[in-house]
Amino acid sequence: MSSDQTLLDVVKSEWIKFRTVRSSVMGVIVFFVLTLGLGGLISWAVRSHWNQTNGPSRLGFDPVSTSLAGILFAQFAVGVIGVLFITSEYSSSSIRTTLAAVSNRLRLISAKTIVLAASLILVSEVVCFATFLLGQAIFSGVVPSASLGSSDVLRSVLLAGLYLTLLTIAGFALGLIVRQSAACISIFVSVLLIVPIIFAFLPQSWQNSYAKYLPSELGRSMMSPFPAAHHLGAWNALIVLLVYVIIVSGVGVTLMIRRDA
Repeated sequence: MSSDQTLLDVVKSEWIKFRTVRSSVMGVIVFFVLTLGLGGLISWAVRSHWNQTNGPSRLGFDPVSTSLAGILFAQFAVGVIGVLFITSEYSSSSIRTTLAAVSNRLRLISAKTIVLAASLILVSEVVCFATFLLGQAIFSGVVPSASLGSSDVLRSVLLAGLYLTLLTIAGFALGLIVRQSAACISIFVSVLLIVPIIFAFLPQSWQNSYAKYLPSELGRSMMSPFPAAHHLGAWNALIVLLVYVIIVSGVGVTLMIRRDA
């Protein structure tokens, strides 16, 4: 490749990498299976036990977030996709070849981010809508269901896909910072899984004030038509998550430009 190649040229090259690298393909497959499969399984479990569900639980039932519950597990898959898209090149030392072909590091990062964002927003939205429709079909006739005709429901499904896409970009940015796959994945899982568990042992006042800013709780707010008590609204949660991703990406880009390969 020549050093004067355009951003479009680099995007085409990175797209070829993304769709031919085994980790990316397997990651997308796992993501699809987890979201759709677990969403359907959880929806069926709710339907099967609906007659035994008590009154308060029925009143607080959210058919949207319940049908999208598989996302709470699939979010780890998209994070791994983002992480491995950059760390796999460091582990194999192919990053040197990449940087020799694309000397402009900012252009390289931009191209990788474009490929990730475009690919995951498409896949995520398709999977989220499919999972939502599957869940409502399972609920039909037995459990109260929701319709995309409601603006709040449509917003929740759309933001669920965007939540997963932003997590992918965050994983990629984390990979730029740490460069090691295992360490990045450990950090990513800790932020989404371990930190919320730690918060559960903190005083209730702390939970009410600060837990809503955790990435996983922001995701819950984004994919629910009606935010839980002490949680941010869907759009505010999106803004906070965007700020997180921008900060981590900024650090990752800065380190990528300043450090040696």
